[in-house]
Amino acid sequence: MSTEEKNAAGTRQPRPLDQSTKLQNVLYEIRGPVNSEAERMEADGHRILKLNTGNPAAFGFDAPDTIVQDMIAALPYAQGYSQSKGIPSARRAIVARYEVVPNFPAFDIDDVFIGNGVSELITMTTQALLNDGDEVLIPAPDYPLWTAATTLSGGKPVHYLCDEEDDWAPSIEDIESKITERTKAIVIINPNNPTGAVYSREVVQKIVDIAREHSLLLLSDEIYDKILYDDAVHVNTAALAPDLLCITFNGLSKAYRVAGYRAGWAVITGPKEHAKGFIEGLTLLASTRLCANVPAQYGIQVALSGRQSIDDLVLPGGRLLEQRNTAYTKLNEIPGISVVKPMGALYAFPKIDPEVHEIHDDEQFMFDLLRSEKIQMVQGTGMNWPSPDHFRVVTLPWKQDLAEAIDRLGNFLSSYRQ
Repeated sequence: MSTEEKNAAGTRQPRPLDQSTKLQNVLYEIRGPVNSEAERMEADGHRILKLNTGNPAAFGFDAPDTIVQDMIAALPYAQGYSQSKGIPSARRAIVARYEVVPNFPAFDIDDVFIGNGVSELITMTTQALLNDGDEVLIPAPDYPLWTAATTLSGGKPVHYLCDEEDDWAPSIEDIESKITERTKAIVIINPNNPTGAVYSREVVQKIVDIAREHSLLLLSDEIYDKILYDDAVHVNTAALAPDLLCITFNGLSKAYRVAGYRAGWAVITGPKEHAKGFIEGLTLLASTRLCANVPAQYGIQVALSGRQSIDDLVLPGGRLLEQRNTAYTKLNEIPGISVVKPMGALYAFPKIDPEVHEIHDDEQFMFDLLRSEKIQMVQGTGMNWPSPDHFRVVTLPWKQDLAEAIDRLGNFLSSYRQ
């Protein structure tokens, strides 16, 4: 190569590297642009009240000592990879957890996959299941990872509406109207994120009946099944569907307050003969990521056995119940804001009356609230709600902090205009 050619080669512009087109319809607004702005403001010295993500540790919810102690004790022999599905003792503890659930279908440890949180298992499931164009029914509003994972796997998320007038129960009619030849699975998030709804047995049974009629895979996200308020009762989807293939997702992040440990599980129940290929694919994906975080797996057995500390937090006088009550009461005191009482989980999903507050861009509303009041929340469209008239509030802060934040929100809205 001549000197002239070398010089020309040295000044050649690098080929542009754009993001994959697979990401064009992928959103995760819980940690999206508003979150980036909050981090920038924190770096500038501002104190931000982060009501955008259900992270118990950030609000003084410490991990139960027994979980921490077991993990520490296991560290000397948790340095290597484990089996791809997870260590046998943890998977056996998960089997035992569901043996006491009335009518939950029997399964064994080979039907349990442990992941780096439920998030990884959701991604693995959609990747193993979906061909390009396959459809998955997902609630609106939703936990947006379900929509993102479906899209990244080549599938098409189809959102069925939950009815605010019916305490955010899924609209059975809307589900039925959106089933096509390409529909492959239906997602149930119960207790629900972001609405806090806990579905009745009748509602879950109707969804199961639809899955049975159309031969749909049931994907039941039950991470909040122990966070229930008042007289709410959680109904496990699999318990109503022993004759259907169902995957139940759960983990330690919320009820056990160890979100950072990344320990979740997926349980497969029901007939499997017709789904051998799918399950083999799920097993293959579990192998390619080698295994889940091994030290955290050693916290599962002790977490699922013995006294459940979450119970005290949701009973009268318990911190989580008191915070739910504070959020519900204070939000409904703001003119133009109404909210259905959350019966589970860690969130409220208030409605903005457009006759009182004319908000046409709910992301801009979140930016403006953040910059003015140093409070971070998530806009409703970021949870795949079709209209800019809702937002999600995390109910994890101490009740006095939560009350102050909602008062500041009300003061902000009183003069806010777009």
